[in-house]
This record gives sequence, C-alpha cells and structure tokens, in this order.
Amino acid sequence: MSKANSTSTRQREEEDEQGSAHGAAGEQLSTAPREERPDTGAGVPAMSVIGWVRWFWRQLTSMRVALILLFLLSLGAIPGSLIPQTSVDDMKVQAFKEQHTTLTPIYEALQLFDVYSSVWFSAIYILLFVSLIGCIVPRTGQFVGQLRSRPPGAPKRLTRLPAYTTWRTEAEPEEVRAAALAVLRKRRFRGHEVGDAVAAEKGYLREAGNLVFHIALIVMLIAFASGQLFKSEGGKLVVEGDGFSNTLTQYDDFKSGSLYDSDSLAPFSFVLDDFVSTYEKSGPQRGTPRTFEARVTYAEGADGAERKGVIKVNEPLVVDGTKVYLIAHGYAPVVTVRDGTGKVVSKSAVPLLPIDNNITSSGAIKVMDGYKDKNGKKTQLGFKAFFVPTFAGHGKGQMFSQFPALDFPVLALSAYQGSLGVDSGLAQNVYQLDTSKMKEFKDKDGELLKKMLMPGEKLDLPDGAGSITYEGTEEWASFQISQQPGNGWALGGAIAAIAGLAGSLFIQRRRVWVRAVRGADGVTVVEMAGLGRSESAKLPEELGDLSAALVTTAPVAPEKPAASTSTDGPDATNEAGSRPVQPAEAPAEGAEK
Repeated sequence: MSKANSTSTRQREEEDEQGSAHGAAGEQLSTAPREERPDTGAGVPAMSVIGWVRWFWRQLTSMRVALILLFLLSLGAIPGSLIPQTSVDDMKVQAFKEQHTTLTPIYEALQLFDVYSSVWFSAIYILLFVSLIGCIVPRTGQFVGQLRSRPPGAPKRLTRLPAYTTWRTEAEPEEVRAAALAVLRKRRFRGHEVGDAVAAEKGYLREAGNLVFHIALIVMLIAFASGQLFKSEGGKLVVEGDGFSNTLTQYDDFKSGSLYDSDSLAPFSFVLDDFVSTYEKSGPQRGTPRTFEARVTYAEGADGAERKGVIKVNEPLVVDGTKVYLIAHGYAPVVTVRDGTGKVVSKSAVPLLPIDNNITSSGAIKVMDGYKDKNGKKTQLGFKAFFVPTFAGHGKGQMFSQFPALDFPVLALSAYQGSLGVDSGLAQNVYQLDTSKMKEFKDKDGELLKKMLMPGEKLDLPDGAGSITYEGTEEWASFQISQQPGNGWALGGAIAAIAGLAGSLFIQRRRVWVRAVRGADGVTVVEMAGLGRSESAKLPEELGDLSAALVTTAPVAPEKPAASTSTDGPDATNEAGSRPVQPAEAPAEGAEK
C-alpha cells in the first residue's frame, strides 16, 4: 500500500514538473506583454528623484498622454463657447450673472467667465505644448536617421512575406538586378543592390507627414498664445458724417492682451461717408439684407493721403495690420431741443439700439448742459425714445417696425426733467435713462407726457418749458477694430496640420526586394516580395505592376517538360503553404498574397 502511494506521489510530482515546464515554454512563445511584478523584498531600492522625473517625462511625452491633453483642451473650450466671456462681452456677462444668481458663484470659482485665461486651461495648454515638443524632438532624430540609412538587405526566405511572386528567365542575374533597380527608381523607390538582391523602400513621407502634423500643432498653439497676449480689440459706433481716429480715447470699449503695448496702435483714421443697405421686399426672405456696406474715407498715418474704401460683412478694411470689421447697423434720429425762450440748447443725431431684426430701436436722449427752466434755473432733460423705421400705422397693433428699411419712420418720446445722475462719478449706460432723480412732464390729463413724431414734427413741453423736434434720421454703423498678430500663423498651421495628417493617413511605407540567382539548371530564378508597415490591399497590386515592368527586360523562360524538384523553382510551395505566381501569370495577375 505504501509502495503504491509513493508511486502515485512520484507521478504527481512528475506531472507538476512537466506542467511547470510547459507553462514556462508557453510564456516564452506567447506574444502577450509580460507583466513585471515588482519584488516586495527589502533588498530592492526605492526609485530616486531622477527616476521619478524620467518616469514622469516618459509619460508626458507619450502619444497617449498627448491625445488625452488634446481631448481635454477641446473639452475645456466648450464652456468658452456656451458661457459669456468677460474678454468678449462684459455686458453679457453681467446680464448672465443677474439672471443666474445660483450658478454665478460656482462659475466664478471655476473661472468659467474667463475660460481661456483660467489657471486650469493654461495648465492643459502648457502641458500639451511640452508633450508635443518632447514627442517631436526624438522622432525627428529617428526620421533623419532613416533618411540617411539605406533599405535593409533581402530576407533569406522571401516566400514568407505577405506579397510574393517568382518566375524563371534566361537573362543573366546581373542584368535582372540592374533592370530591377532601374524600374524601382523610376517608380520613386530608394534602392540599392545588396548581394544577390535589390532592396528598395518607398513612403518616407508618411513619417514626414506625421512630424508636420505635430509641428503644425505647436505652431497653432504658439499663434494662439501670441494672439491672446498681444492682441487688441475695441468697438466704435460711428454716425454718418462722423469719424474715428485709432487712439485709446476714441474707443467705446477696448480690451487687450496682458503683454500688449498701447503705443503699438497703428496710426490711421477714417470717416463714415455713407451707409448703404437694401433689403428683400417680398417672399419668404423679406427683410433679409441684400446690400450692407459702409463707405468710408480713410488715411494711414498722421499725414497720409486720403483714400476711399468700402467695408462689408466679412470683408474688413485692413490698415497697417489692423482690421476694421463692420458688425452692426442702426438709426440715429436727429433731434433739436429748445428751451422756453426758443434757444437751441442741443441738436444732434442720437444713436438708438435695435431690439429686433426689423431694427425697432430704443434708447435715451439726454440734455446735460445749457438748458434752463422757466424760472431760469439750470436743470437737465431726459427723453425715453422708441423708434421704428417702418411704422404700420395707428390702430394696427403695437408700435413695432414692419420692415428694416427707412420707409415710414416714427419716433415716440416721453419727457422727464431733473438730475440725469451723470455727475455722480459712476459709469452710466448712454442708451438707458435713469429716472430715479427726475420728474415726469405731465400732459393735460396728468399723465406722463409722450407723443409719436414723424420727421418735422415736435413735442412741446408744458408750461413753456421748451420743445423737442424730430428733424430727420441718420444711419450709424458699429465697427470692431482688432489687431491679432497670430492669425496668419494659425491659418498656416491649420493648413499644414491637415496636409500632414492626410499624408500620415494615406501614404503607405513599403519595402520591395528583388532576388535574381542562377538555378541548378542554369536558368535564372527571379523572386520579388513586398512588405508594408501596415496591411494594405494595394501592395500586391503594386508588386504585380513592378513584376510586369521587369518581365519586359527579364522575360519568362519557357517551361521544361520535366518538373523541377528544387525549392527555388516556379512550382515550389512557399513557407506559408501558398503557391507562387506562375511565370506567365506574373505580368497579368500581379503578386500573389
């Protein structure tokens, strides 16, 4: 019994040894990545600071991390498109904060009103920049080394390659190799003769396109950064007949990058001579602008010659690297205000802001200086204004414009007197009237004095306080004057990135070998094989074209009656078990895969 037990124990031990041996052999043959388990023993030293730095650098410059950072950068730009940004329109930001009192503290803590200058967006931006540089530098060195090196020699057994063909010819091996080298070079292969074979390679532009793509990304990042740091952008509303000079005091609003120098403002000026607009009068597109252009007279420098120009939507006026864009249009009623003695105290065109596509406009008319009431006391006047360029007529609904053109203009006014609040030192919206310190003018019924005026009509203030007359209507245009030095580089980088990406995706790098040796029967055996960096159905077709071109110099030899038993013969079977192309098939069917 004990003997049997010992025998079974010994058999189990032998089976365990065999199983462990098979497992070790399986691990050696396996193509799966081997998992390195760190030894937890006390004798293994901890990673040093330099080791951690190297590990972090390898992770940062890996393609996986670069793609993650690029995705995070695109993801981080989404809030900048959906949430109003302070750098673009501060008034929209303030309106958003007033409407969303709960979200505002959260957005401010996350810097979502200043996405592109926030700490987290800048961190992603800088890390992506460093990652791309760390990825490009070593790959550039490798690519230069590949360009300077020659294609490797032919493998010992070409039959193992995915694309292969062979035939026999009576031409000399040296003639076949010379003809093969000429054919390959004619097809723009880099080739040379190595031993009994010709080695050639093509498709180096694939890696060049990859490098161009990454370099273009860096150029775009630099252009974007320089555009944000050195940009200047401002807005100006100009009424017909008025002008603008490119100085800080002339802007209605002005924003610039943190490194921008105001002394670098390009010296130029322009005058809005006329604004021309026409609109579709019928059909489903009624009211759509057909002509929308500002005709200006501009001059470069302080003493530059005056020139005529036209500014259209998406067709800016470019002066010394600064672009003047046309962004909006509206109407400015011309009003004359007189005091009780008939003296003119104010006459000007007052721009009003559109509130719909038909340019129904609203605003305020303010008389801050020069007016005295009937007692001779200085005071201020204010009028709430509502303007429609095309009035539908009394009794035809509310007073909203029916068409954007100036066909039937009507100006509605309501009058106030008192303090406008402009002397308090606080900023005030010129298009809004603060009536907290003002009194209403009353009509004969004791209601707020208001009236609708057509051109030439006037509103008389009660008790001989004066009048306001609607003289006519001018047009105004709003311009954006911007200077962004990185736009050209960004455009060039984007074009280069698309070209590089197309090259890296569609160009296939492949190698071709042509071996020509004399067989045992004295007839030259020609073998051709191709290998691509990636699987492609075009490689066998290309090998077939090359073999067809080479057959013209090395024609197929007539087959002998007796079948050859040599492994180099045309009827041999390759290592993969597939039969090579017969000589007569080579030019017709190409390479066999």
